Amino acid sequence: MMLIVVCYHQVGKCYHKWVNVALIVLVSSIAINLSGCTEGAFVTPPTQPLGNTLNSTSAEQHPRLSYEGRYLVFASDRQGKRSIWLYDTQNGRLLSLPGLNQPGTVQDQPDISADGRYIVYVSEQEGKSDIFIYDRQTLQGKNITQDLIGEIRHPTISGNGRFVAFEFNRSGQWDIVIYDRGLNAPLSLPGNPETNIK
Repeated sequence: MMLIVVCYHQVGKCYHKWVNVALIVLVSSIAINLSGCTEGAFVTPPTQPLGNTLNSTSAEQHPRLSYEGRYLVFASDRQGKRSIWLYDTQNGRLLSLPGLNQPGTVQDQPDISADGRYIVYVSEQEGKSDIFIYDRQTLQGKNITQDLIGEIRHPTISGNGRFVAFEFNRSGQWDIVIYDRGLNAPLSLPGNPETNIK
């Protein structure tokens, strides 16, 4: 900027308009480049009363993203009860979870592994709240807290799908419990075509 002003004074008035145009181009170029460096933007689709979309007219809660942000798992009151839903952010649509949401029960507080293979959540399928792990490859859910007596809440799963941690209250105090699925548990790894679920 300073060099342009100095050149303007040395060259004379006939160059005045050209310098102004150059300044406008320079400032516009900087503004365009800076707009490409923005910190972020909202990409949420609009709320829709019906359809295969992220937000409905019901309450949506507990969103959790997979490692690369491809999958978003959340709880929703749509269809008249609290259930778990999975949204594909890349294709902008909900994905089916066969066998996860059991009729007449509540599913809540989900979390998802790195590549979206495993979903951990709270469910009341057996008369009390329990932590379940749902495998999107086998379409099976497993209750990992059926032998625990007490309250449970807020499960989270490690990125590779091996460990699950949750809050547990047996005698009036909330503690953290870690469950190890074992060395033989198939892992959930981001970018691995063998475990990536569509």
